[in-house]
Amino acid sequence: MANYQELAHLVWTVADDVLRGLFKPHEYGDITMPFLVLRRLDCILDEDGRKEEAINTYNQFKDLVPEDQLPPIIRQATGTSFYNTSQYDLARLKEDANNIRLNFENYLGGFSQDVRDIIENFNLDQFIERLERNNRLFIFCDKFTEIDLHPNQVDNHTMGQVFEELLRRFSEMSNETSGEHYTPRDVVRLLVSLLFAEHGEDLRGQGIIRSIFDPCCGTGGMLTIGKEYFREQINPDADIRLLGQELNAQTYAICKSDMLITGEDPDNIRHGSSLSDDQFQGQRFDYMITNPPFGVSWKSDETAVKAEAQTATGRFSAGAPRTSDGALLFLQHMLSKMENRGSRVGIVFNGSPLFTGDAGSGESEIRRWIIENDWLECIIALPEKLFFNTGISTYIWILTNRKSEARQGKIQLINAVDFHDEMKRNLGDKNALISDSHIRHIVELYTDFEETEHSKIYPNDFFGYTKVTVERPLIDEETADVVRDKKGNPKPDTKLRDAERVPLTDDVNDYYQREVKPHLPDSWLDRKKDKVGYEINFNRYFYQYTPLRSLKEITDELLALERKSEGLLNEVLGL
Repeated sequence: MANYQELAHLVWTVADDVLRGLFKPHEYGDITMPFLVLRRLDCILDEDGRKEEAINTYNQFKDLVPEDQLPPIIRQATGTSFYNTSQYDLARLKEDANNIRLNFENYLGGFSQDVRDIIENFNLDQFIERLERNNRLFIFCDKFTEIDLHPNQVDNHTMGQVFEELLRRFSEMSNETSGEHYTPRDVVRLLVSLLFAEHGEDLRGQGIIRSIFDPCCGTGGMLTIGKEYFREQINPDADIRLLGQELNAQTYAICKSDMLITGEDPDNIRHGSSLSDDQFQGQRFDYMITNPPFGVSWKSDETAVKAEAQTATGRFSAGAPRTSDGALLFLQHMLSKMENRGSRVGIVFNGSPLFTGDAGSGESEIRRWIIENDWLECIIALPEKLFFNTGISTYIWILTNRKSEARQGKIQLINAVDFHDEMKRNLGDKNALISDSHIRHIVELYTDFEETEHSKIYPNDFFGYTKVTVERPLIDEETADVVRDKKGNPKPDTKLRDAERVPLTDDVNDYYQREVKPHLPDSWLDRKKDKVGYEINFNRYFYQYTPLRSLKEITDELLALERKSEGLLNEVLGL
């Protein structure tokens, strides 16, 4: 069997040799990935005369049955889930260099609908025209026929590794957009490790069938790494179904083609917005993982989301965040798809979902809904600069509707910001790497479920508070008397109105008497305006006080700097 790194390097070299000077480096992947898919499909169809069988079957039945009845007949004859009825493939295109463009289009049109769907979403037309106009279409086809991707030389697992390695390389060349569609492998491996950490024993043996779903699946990396981890670390015999949805057409095409060439079911990858066009309506999944876009507006989904938010059984009935950031909507979408027998959810967020929004806001109400249902299991603070296109702080949330007995009613926080290695060279904004040893350390902190320097455990209501309104009387400026209503009650002065956040673990009246009344003796609480809120101020819980330096220490340091500067000045002046 071929080595995936050697194959990836060969494809990379072909791309660089043919495309250099004609395309910008960040465009290489847009052209190369679909050609890689085409070459793999050709090699699969070349086995056991499948290509010829498809052509013969098509010619035999094309005038006997309606066109929409041909696909199942051809599939049955070839024994494959896809086919091509054109007389051309990449190799045969070389036989007629003068008509390469016309024949290439005939070749693409001969594929079954699922493959044509992939090719159309790659938007190859814009690149094919430029290749052909500069006499490189023929060369590119020719070069790819030199790469042997036959299944007897490259199995599905190795093909998946080649695909992922090339995606990684091409993503690194396009750092301004790569973070939107590609999550670094080290982050995914940590997320997957946490997702399966405590449940390996329940998943061993024969007959295990499980599903992994990603509503923002990008190029499919989380899905494939999730299956790879499950097979390698838990159960090599398990039947793992991979399902996902992706909004970006080209990225969807990459993911679907990856599933096709590695033997997965490409129909399980759907195109469209998970928020406004749920392609898996009514379905539930065992494991769900995703890295939704950070701080991206959901304005285009607003009508559909708000309509569903107004129904008691809608996915977004708990609340809607501000339209400038839809991250929490994706989490609600995933939670709506939890199995009754128990599901596990892993999601990557920035800091905003932890604390954005006051009591009563959409964000706070979503947090309240999650925590009061006891679904939030653990949050892990990650090192900075892990991603290609952002250096901001990020967090992994782990949620489940079947907590272990020890975890019920509690939330674990893990501070893993220092668990990383610095990279030798930056990849865009990424200069931190979570090594395998760091992953093991973080997973141990999670599974040990103990209070340590890096791990804190709190009851659910620790993160909740009641926002109470503190009123002060309105004073008549002329008489200095309190202004009262018809019932004799003092009118509040709205300019002096204030609010206090009282922890749910504290009694509101006791808190008021202790913390407010002594300082504002004329005040009172308007309990009709009470609102319950939830927020997770992560950094506060791991804050370590650093004592101020003594005055003598500071003075000594200043005197030392003064002596040093005086010596430098003497050197300059030659004294």
